[in-house]
Amino acid sequence: MTVNGEGPVCRLCGSTLRHTFVDLGMSPLCESYLTADQLDGLEPFYPLHVRVCEQCFLVQLPAYVPPEEIFEDYAYFSSYSDTWVEHAARFTEMIVERLRLSEDSFVVEIASNDGYLLKHFVERGIPSLGVEPATNVAAAAIEHGVPTLVSFFGAETARDLAGDRRADLLIGNNVIAQVPDLDDFVEGMKLLLDERGVVTVEFPHLIRLIEGNQFDTIYHEHFSYFSFHTACRIFEKHGLEVFDVEELPTHGGSLRVYAHHLEDTSQAVSPRVAELARRERAAGVTSLDYYSSFGRQVEETKRQILDFLIAVKREGQTIVGYGAPGKGNTLLNYCGIRADFLDYTVDRNPYKQGLFLPGTHIRIFPPDKIAETRPDFVLILPWNLRDEIVEQLSYVRDWGARFVVPIPELEVLT
Repeated sequence: MTVNGEGPVCRLCGSTLRHTFVDLGMSPLCESYLTADQLDGLEPFYPLHVRVCEQCFLVQLPAYVPPEEIFEDYAYFSSYSDTWVEHAARFTEMIVERLRLSEDSFVVEIASNDGYLLKHFVERGIPSLGVEPATNVAAAAIEHGVPTLVSFFGAETARDLAGDRRADLLIGNNVIAQVPDLDDFVEGMKLLLDERGVVTVEFPHLIRLIEGNQFDTIYHEHFSYFSFHTACRIFEKHGLEVFDVEELPTHGGSLRVYAHHLEDTSQAVSPRVAELARRERAAGVTSLDYYSSFGRQVEETKRQILDFLIAVKREGQTIVGYGAPGKGNTLLNYCGIRADFLDYTVDRNPYKQGLFLPGTHIRIFPPDKIAETRPDFVLILPWNLRDEIVEQLSYVRDWGARFVVPIPELEVLT
């Protein structure tokens, strides 16, 4: 996002951004976990002031921090979520059959993380390549047999790759929101995609973010928040046609968009495209009024969460966290929740264990810490995985502990 004489401008259409969607104050980078030696040092905080464009209605956050800094040493590994790995396996089975992929095909995944998805294609003997900017995460994929190029994806990378072979399937799951230069990114997709190739992109659906009060999914790593309307605009701008869409339960409600070259007539446009576009228009996504009340809704949620925590502590009870996700760090920093409220949190990812959460400095332990300390409440920070976590921690009910889910509104599970 650039700035003109009147303020920041839209990264999709170039209009001046005059309207606030939500302002979550100042927050650190959500994946910048700290060692004990860093706790007394300076910690950078950046604004989480999200705006909506009055022309194209893209909801967006300025790129306060360059992606190179965010992903230099990334702490998110997809394979530590059983639910997400199962989602990847189901997608592989479906798309291989739908597109009739074989050992003669070529699959590329952008932001392939630790190979959680491409490993399923590799196991089937389908030539695959991951493009992943985080060196430490890419190393995990390579170790597990997934060919991976350590690079940020864009037009330049796409041109280099397309010189050898173009993709029959080009996958981008939960990455387009993390791209500050949308034009460069989608143009890269256009360049790398084979004449009859298919792009599939998954991203959290803005309508579900608003309906589900999912303000904690806003953080500096996410530059844009897409409705179906705005996603179609960016693809069409670069000569790609959206020909199908699926609504998914992942990440609190996501879309899987299918696109191909505008000239490609091999895939008929699904009725679901027009139907979702109609429902979005009916909901109001092309009107500024639709976005105006979200900030007030978020403020009330903060008050509810703090009221609950204050009551718990005044009764002498203990509460700990489960998970150290990016969304949890947004929620904790916005609400001002530190170790005076949350004794600690736990995470299955050994990369995070022993570190401290950014901003709040809450310590991260392995999950067995919960059985050791027997808290009264467990606050589930990755609420989109609540069912998986409740099952994993079912033993806490042996001593009467209860689960707390903060989003869409605070709920104590009985």
